[in-house]
Amino acid sequence: MGNLLKSELFKLKKDRSFRTLTLILAAVAVLFPLFSVFSEGSELVKVNELYMNIIGKNNYVLKLIPCLLAGYFISSEYSIGTMKSIASSGNSRVRIYFAKLMVFTLGAIIISVIFPIVMTGASAVYFQFNGMPDLSYFVQTLSFIMLYAAAFASIMAVFSTLFTDSGKTIGLLLSIFLLFDAIMYMLSTKLTFLEPIYNYSIFQLLYGIVNINALNRMEVFQLALIPILTYLTFGFLGIFVFQKKEIK
Repeated sequence: MGNLLKSELFKLKKDRSFRTLTLILAAVAVLFPLFSVFSEGSELVKVNELYMNIIGKNNYVLKLIPCLLAGYFISSEYSIGTMKSIASSGNSRVRIYFAKLMVFTLGAIIISVIFPIVMTGASAVYFQFNGMPDLSYFVQTLSFIMLYAAAFASIMAVFSTLFTDSGKTIGLLLSIFLLFDAIMYMLSTKLTFLEPIYNYSIFQLLYGIVNINALNRMEVFQLALIPILTYLTFGFLGIFVFQKKEIK
């Protein structure tokens, strides 16, 4: 198992799509606060206000950008024959999928936290540490961002295993994550039994991270429990799909 993880970590480190995505996100995060400097001046902007604003925008990064990584890091290995070689190496399919999922999850988490961490650091320099976010709030929001990034990664991994073409995988995943909220909201207004499913899904609960200080203990517990259950559910589902899959 250790060798599988090391192999996957090496591939993630060398993956050009992962390096490109992280560099682009880091560059945007550094440049983003400059718009506030030019429009309002460095003395008027508070880092905590900018941080709360960026947390909302980071939801799209968390849900969409790892879809690109899923297509190249997972699906492409089926089309180029790498997965066939791995599957014939003597390791069980459970271990192979688990190693791939763990490393892909790590990549998704890194992608999800680049924007808030780098942007906050750049803003602190630009605005001379004016109005820094509370450390407890900063740590809590980052922790929940990583938790939800892992949950979304488990869903992406399943579809990446089902569809072995990177282009189809990316297109399908982007469509799902872009349209899910609108479709589920529309259906829940017609079919009332879908409303609680939508309200307690990671797609909806994700928006509560920015307001975590206003949530009671039960709401915070739900905010933490649902992504964990989602990760476990889709993790086992992915293992089942991979075990049944014919690898060519």
